[in-house]
Amino acid sequence: MEMKKIIKESKEGILIDIDVQAGSKKNEITGINEWRKRLNVKIKAPAIEGKANKEIIKFFKDIFKKDVEIVSGKLNPQKTILIRDIKKDEVIKKLEELL
Repeated sequence: MEMKKIIKESKEGILIDIDVQAGSKKNEITGINEWRKRLNVKIKAPAIEGKANKEIIKFFKDIFKKDVEIVSGKLNPQKTILIRDIKKDEVIKKLEELL
């Protein structure tokens, strides 16, 4: 599956659908979940008291050096994040480098 299918443009920035596995050994992007049409993301923090969500925001901020916000799925492993002030092509290029 192409990156383009999981990355959408909005007025505020770029939306990425992600599938999170909390409590992993390290923070990493492991590929694309074809079935769910989401980016697979592993996060060290446990899914307790918003710790994994904070870690997701920090992880993507470190990658893109932009403001990141979880816009849906705060209590769910399937989330949508928003990256502000960036172009879709930049996001795709960066994620492809990481995969």
